[in-house]
Amino acid sequence: MGLWNTLGPGNKLIMQLSKNALGLIEAKEGLEKPAEKLLALPEKVLQFGTGVLLRALPDYFIDKANKAGIFNGRVVVVKSTDSDSSAFDRQDGLYTVCVRGVENGVTVEENIINASVSRVLGAKTEWNKILECAHNPEMRIVLSNTTEVGIQLVDDDIHAAPPVSFPGKLLAFLLERYKAFQGSTESGMVIVPTELITDNGSKLESIVLELAHRNQLDFKFIEWLETANTFCNSLVDRIVPGKPNNTDGQKIQEALGYEDELMTMSEVFRLWAIEGDEKVKQVLSFHQADPGMVIVPDITLFKELKLRLLNGTHTFNCGTAYLSGFNITREAVTHPVYGAFTKRLMHEEIAPAIPFAIDEKVKADFANSVFERFCNPFIDHQWLSITVQVTSKMKMRNLPLLQQHFKNSSVVPVHMAAGFAAFLLYMKITKQEGNKYFGTRGNELYEIKDDSAAYFYELWQNNDPASVAKLAMQNKEIWEADLTQFPGFLHAVQEKLAAYLSNGVLETIEQIEIKKEIA
Repeated sequence: MGLWNTLGPGNKLIMQLSKNALGLIEAKEGLEKPAEKLLALPEKVLQFGTGVLLRALPDYFIDKANKAGIFNGRVVVVKSTDSDSSAFDRQDGLYTVCVRGVENGVTVEENIINASVSRVLGAKTEWNKILECAHNPEMRIVLSNTTEVGIQLVDDDIHAAPPVSFPGKLLAFLLERYKAFQGSTESGMVIVPTELITDNGSKLESIVLELAHRNQLDFKFIEWLETANTFCNSLVDRIVPGKPNNTDGQKIQEALGYEDELMTMSEVFRLWAIEGDEKVKQVLSFHQADPGMVIVPDITLFKELKLRLLNGTHTFNCGTAYLSGFNITREAVTHPVYGAFTKRLMHEEIAPAIPFAIDEKVKADFANSVFERFCNPFIDHQWLSITVQVTSKMKMRNLPLLQQHFKNSSVVPVHMAAGFAAFLLYMKITKQEGNKYFGTRGNELYEIKDDSAAYFYELWQNNDPASVAKLAMQNKEIWEADLTQFPGFLHAVQEKLAAYLSNGVLETIEQIEIKKEIA
């Protein structure tokens, strides 16, 4: 393919992003270009996954460090699926991260050409090349984001080319590494999964060790696996919608003067918290380039802040906001009444109930930053996408908040009760088509993507709203607890549910805030 492609109105010819095009791309305000010498840096990282989160967070930090002369290493990306990677080949691994948002009240619009990826290898067709990377003495880091289902134990033959599972592939790579360097301690890897599961590093390590035993590998290798390698728990937090829509993408590309098939939109906020010691800090030296990457002995503080104030707020809010008529987060939180409701939920109810000792100012500052992220004018975060599996999210994220709240106080948290009541109303199924379930907002149907949908369908079919609330809250199979035991909480939920059905959701939220203002 040539250097020039056709794009935009009038068949205007512009360049496709590539190594050869870099020198021709005009330097302009808001565009950060890499020096060509960065494309010759040695490969130091093996990364399982080509997704936008990896490109806009770990690879973002690596690229930033390279440009500052700190890390000086590039990433070999392993593609495990049949997805097309030819765009990486056409663009020599280059892609643009378009950072959009508000930070400390200041609007940020940055376009960063990332040069951290050296090549993409397909596990199914280029497994030998992936194993060759194990012989590279400079390659000491493994990163991954294979989605939550990627870190699962399955029977796997690690001598296959390639093994089926991600842990199997990783184990095969480490075995090749062990053989290449005769089991030297110095040849061990630092392995940092970014999958969104609790204790992701510890879980991955246990699966890899189990697979080593099942494959009857030499005990000396297993000893090296346990002692020379470091599996780190980590937490990632950045909203990365991915490729912009056609209209926005075309405008950006015309302004920049080149076409980018891998263009990736991202919010400003970034956090990558990793559990590690001084050795991990030394190997992951790119952490020095950005304060959004932190390496500490315990990341519980970061997990709790994100899980409760970001994810917990989303989960309490998603039913309430969507049934109030809002489709995206920004619409809800910039509404004068609903925005006030969200702030009180976060600052007055969730923050005090976080079941971990955190300084009050730290909680308040984090809550403020989360609210600012919710208001991002450049990112359309759909409430319906947040409602996926909302029942399990409510249990994992918010049940501990309710439990802690009632340990601290006997006063019913009115905003949490409103959020829980809206969750029940959101799960009111009005239509079933095969295995699909739908609720109704006004005159439109919305699909409920939740493993508990069938349960709530039967519940709403056979009970009045007050009974739905009571029976759902007593269901220990869902909650592993009886939520009606929280003093006054059932009555508050029933009251809010009745008000929603009689007066409307947003109207009920407005009444809650009026009473708060008077109080």
